[in-house]
Amino acid sequence: MSEYRTVPLQTYDEYPVDEMRRRSADFYTEINRRRTVREFSDRPVPRDVIENALRAAGTAPSGANLQPWHFSVVTGAETKKQIRIAAEVEEKEFYEHRASAEWLTALEPLGTDSEKPFLETAPYLITVFLQKYGKLPDGRKVKHYYPVESTGIATGILITALHMAGLVCLTHTPSPMKFLNKILHRPVSDRPFLLLVTGYPAENAMVPDIKRKSLDEYVSFVGA
Repeated sequence: MSEYRTVPLQTYDEYPVDEMRRRSADFYTEINRRRTVREFSDRPVPRDVIENALRAAGTAPSGANLQPWHFSVVTGAETKKQIRIAAEVEEKEFYEHRASAEWLTALEPLGTDSEKPFLETAPYLITVFLQKYGKLPDGRKVKHYYPVESTGIATGILITALHMAGLVCLTHTPSPMKFLNKILHRPVSDRPFLLLVTGYPAENAMVPDIKRKSLDEYVSFVGA
């Protein structure tokens, strides 16, 4: 059995209780401003800002620390166009044939339809791929454990990092998304998880007037 190497925990900072309260409240205030946006500006975003957000995503915990994700970052106009065309084909099929009446009713307040112009407007399209397995240098497969959960956590950190940098994003999930493997030249072992449209909001961008659940609606504390 291989030896598991450990190192001292040197990156943890403990704060006084009042400081903990302030930091947690400040973070909630900031992240509560986050909104999903569907109207984007084509203003360029510095690449290093996106890279830092992706570095943050890469710190996510993962099953056996195998980090089962890949992020394909699209900036080219031709590739964006290909993605939009393919996504709109799937979205048209969804809205006209696949979606139940109940699902369409739930989507109605968001004002969504099969047209996805933001896929060409936004400066960055980040496709998140979930990797079911990896490969060793000799070609052998390595199974990834909890890839869905791990990739979901990494994506949540990425969305938060983009917000904290002053950007907006949209989680877009056309179904099925296998066309992304072909367009972005990813192996079949990579499963498209979601497409994250990223950039600045369009001037005078509008968002749906929706409310979030209160804490007591989605949290329960269980004592001894």
